Amino acid sequence: MRVHLCGVRGSTPAPGADFLRYGGHTSCLAIAHDGHASPTLILDAGTGIRTLGELLGGNAFAGTILLTHLHWDHFQGLPFFSAGDLDETRADLLLPEQEDGSTAEAVLSRAMSPPHFPMRPKDMCGQWSFDSVPAGEFEAEGFAVLAVEVPHKGGRTFGYRISDGRSTLTYMPDHCPTAFGAGPDGCGEYHPAARQLVAGSDLLIHDAQLLPRELASEARFGHASFEYPIGLARCCEVPEVVLFHHRPDRTDEALDGLSAGLPRDIAVEFAVQDSVLEL
Repeated sequence: MRVHLCGVRGSTPAPGADFLRYGGHTSCLAIAHDGHASPTLILDAGTGIRTLGELLGGNAFAGTILLTHLHWDHFQGLPFFSAGDLDETRADLLLPEQEDGSTAEAVLSRAMSPPHFPMRPKDMCGQWSFDSVPAGEFEAEGFAVLAVEVPHKGGRTFGYRISDGRSTLTYMPDHCPTAFGAGPDGCGEYHPAARQLVAGSDLLIHDAQLLPRELASEARFGHASFEYPIGLARCCEVPEVVLFHHRPDRTDEALDGLSAGLPRDIAVEFAVQDSVLEL
């Protein structure tokens, strides 16, 4: 599979000269099968989804969008997704089942409707469907998907494991492992849901919004330190880690400094917007 990193920032977009190299768009991955030019599976619809119009060559999107949860930085790009607002568009949007029983379209409309926004989800051009999915296994666009609930403050949140039968990717952009305690390294527990998601994965893309010293004051917002996914990968024998969901004020220079100190026993890097990962 081929993974396009369309948006790698967390919480809010980060424009400006200090954020050019790692990128300022919020969470969005676009996944294509080997030998296929166009991505058909999108993970999250942060502002990074806007870049897909160029990636698709101006053509309409046809595929599935999986949202991990409904915080703004994971779906606020949806109404600005030009390739998803054409007459030829075919898009199936799936999000975690809501604890209050709200339908997918109803919960999306809470933010995407007047007076907050001039149009509703149903006003998008083309053929759109909106549905909720429970935790478990299902198929989307020829990929096998495992959805597992992970701790993150402010609404039900899934991590996803995606496989094409040859390669496997785990995506946990928002994850608060300290919800289960400090764990062996002080960065959070390697709890069963996290282990289940990463088991057998070739690549882990994981929340790295915080520094270890920031956990005490900022873990209350529901995020992990960048050291946690490295330890999780070692624990579960995942060979490659991409650190994702950068704090919005973490500059290129700051990320460069952190990159210089990353361990060398496994492949670890900070996510860079517009880069492409081949699995």
